Amino acid sequence: MAPELVVVFGAFALLMLDLFLDERRRVVTHALAIATLLVSAALVWFQVGGQGVALSGMFVRDEGADLMKLALLLVSALSLAYIWPFLRERGLYKGEVAVLVLFAVAGMMLLVSAGSMTMVYVGLELLALCSYALVAVDRDSPTASEAAMKYFVLGSLASGLLLYGMTLVYGATGTLDLGEIRAAAQDIGGADRTLLLTGTVFVLVGIAFKFGAVPFHMWLPDTYHGAPTPISLFIGSAPKIAAFGMCWRMLDIALGPAYGQTQLMLAVLAALSLGVGNLFAIAQANLKRMLAYSTISHVGFLFIGLAAGGPDGYAAALFYAISYAVMSAAAFGAIVMLARKGFEADRIEDFRGLNARNPWMALLVLLIMASLAGVPVLLGFWAKVAVLRAALEGGLLWLAIVGIVFAVIGAFYYLRVIKVMYFDQPTSEPVTVRGGALQVVFSINALALLGLGLFWSPMMEWCLRAFA
Repeated sequence: MAPELVVVFGAFALLMLDLFLDERRRVVTHALAIATLLVSAALVWFQVGGQGVALSGMFVRDEGADLMKLALLLVSALSLAYIWPFLRERGLYKGEVAVLVLFAVAGMMLLVSAGSMTMVYVGLELLALCSYALVAVDRDSPTASEAAMKYFVLGSLASGLLLYGMTLVYGATGTLDLGEIRAAAQDIGGADRTLLLTGTVFVLVGIAFKFGAVPFHMWLPDTYHGAPTPISLFIGSAPKIAAFGMCWRMLDIALGPAYGQTQLMLAVLAALSLGVGNLFAIAQANLKRMLAYSTISHVGFLFIGLAAGGPDGYAAALFYAISYAVMSAAAFGAIVMLARKGFEADRIEDFRGLNARNPWMALLVLLIMASLAGVPVLLGFWAKVAVLRAALEGGLLWLAIVGIVFAVIGAFYYLRVIKVMYFDQPTSEPVTVRGGALQVVFSINALALLGLGLFWSPMMEWCLRAFA
């Protein structure tokens, strides 16, 4: 548990340190928060391949958990790099922001290593409560306050449904340990079987809420739109990896014997998310809302892998979750790069004529949008191929066809951003792109979509090993 302890103790230490720092030296808190995440990631990297349990089996360490932790730690560190300049110039940055991010990351790490339903709920609530506070960081903004309230109310509803489902599963099996639940579920029958399946449905509903899958997506567009852009970046990237970890632990490791009943529900959620996400995204003029609805569509693709099931299906879904986290960070990062105080750069028309003003920035945004659209050789293409292939191998031909159709439809709104950048006339408003270290970070983030697309095989092999 060394990586988790580093993050938790680092968060407490920074909470105390921030009390003694004035406004001018608050960058120290932020830099140390990033360093804490990188140190934790290094510990995970050097311990990869180990196995073990702690806390009487409530905490499990395996290769799947290591891969997810490494990905979410690096993406969270990337998110912190975007957060600092954006919030500082608006007078919104407080030391608590970095501390809340660290506690949220600790919750995600516990979630992907959960060996008990108790740990699943502890990790989930630690992540959720920190996320609610982060969304409301701009407390004087009516939009941000409304977004935080909607997120809190609907997130609490989802947590309640998930907890109720866990209660029913416990009532049917008599245990909270995920491995023991699986063993008990294999031999269960009669009324207890009905109770178990009812609990599984509620668990799946809670998971769908956390992902933002249709029809449990109503919180997502308003939250992404209302929150400060780098906060939207954070909650839209790393938590998707943690949500996959929760889904895998609950639906496969614990409730695997009920897979025959959950497969159809997962497939329907995937199809609905693909349809609603892509069709509503086409109508958006605000880039953050467009990315929010596109997130719903990408959740649909991720659910295709979950519906396919088996080692290949879960490996494809994990590969998609990691790929989307990197792409989402880059997409919201593009808005951060162009935004400044008084100009949020969150409308599609704000990118008009960008190529004429800054060709390098336009090229990076082109890579991001093309990867999200699934253009070949970029990372997003291989992620889509992986889940569609898993669906075909899992006997879900109809769902693979739905995925292909909506992948083509979804390309439209990403290509529209590219068209605006390269073929529309620049606006009279000058475009100012952030320079310095953040430009380097953003360039690496965007170019990683090309690099990982060209060399995607090692990451996919690691995902396959995690579920072998």
